[in-house]
Amino acid sequence: MSLNPLDWESQRAFLAVLREGSLSAAARALGVAQPTVRRRLEALERSIGVALFTRSPSGLSPTDAARELGGHAEVMAAAADAFARAASADTDAANGTVRITASDVVGAEVLPSILAGLRETQPGLVFELSLTNRNEDLLRHEADIAVRMVRPTQAAMVATRVGVVELGLFAKAGYLERHGTPAGLDDLDRFALIGPDRETADLRALSALGLRLARSKFSCRTDNQLAQLGAIRAGLGIGICQKAIARRDPTLVAVLPEAFSYGLETWVTMHEDLRRVRRVRATFGHLVDALSAHCAT
Repeated sequence: MSLNPLDWESQRAFLAVLREGSLSAAARALGVAQPTVRRRLEALERSIGVALFTRSPSGLSPTDAARELGGHAEVMAAAADAFARAASADTDAANGTVRITASDVVGAEVLPSILAGLRETQPGLVFELSLTNRNEDLLRHEADIAVRMVRPTQAAMVATRVGVVELGLFAKAGYLERHGTPAGLDDLDRFALIGPDRETADLRALSALGLRLARSKFSCRTDNQLAQLGAIRAGLGIGICQKAIARRDPTLVAVLPEAFSYGLETWVTMHEDLRRVRRVRATFGHLVDALSAHCAT
């Protein structure tokens, strides 16, 4: 093996193909031509003497070697992104790039207006939003700041609890006008329900909250929580929504609010080394204040 440790472009091409599943999709993600991706991938395979992908009807399938190397490439990509963010401005400057990770719903429904307010006072800030329900690793600098619904357990973290996000059952008013309102939790079986598809952890959580519903009971199933919210707003049935988000939509009605309510602790977290970086510190403080207000509504 004679891999050039500085050949990051070939490794970026490998990671893009691993993430996207095809040369053409990887080329679009990287903003380069498809032959360039193929050339870099082939160069990497020659360097390490191992095939990384095999062709399949659905695209390129990673080999066992590719799966093993993928984690290392992800770490390198996170480090490269962190380097670019750190180089985007001086540590004492209130401008530059800040990468924030949050759940799909929080990132799409809550954070945009919060960040818009911050940019009014700090127009030099640039935000990268990583929307995922996976807890990205702040120790590996996959993000600068995380908004999480679980208490952070990692060491070397600065974590501030901003409050509790309250969840409830909601439906569009028109749906309830057509189909009526459940008399209790046991009556939900008669209604169209919106819930998870394959996410067994979500199903277990619902069961623990008193909603003992099998996957087959959901007339609209998706593991994407933004899609669940969209289905509620469209009138497809009854589903779970943040109460603060539902209050912004006058067409959404709380269902069985006395029988079902659940709170999720919310935390804003960053690595302690970033406290000296002014743009991260300013964003962190703004998120803490704004999310505290959001939880209190």
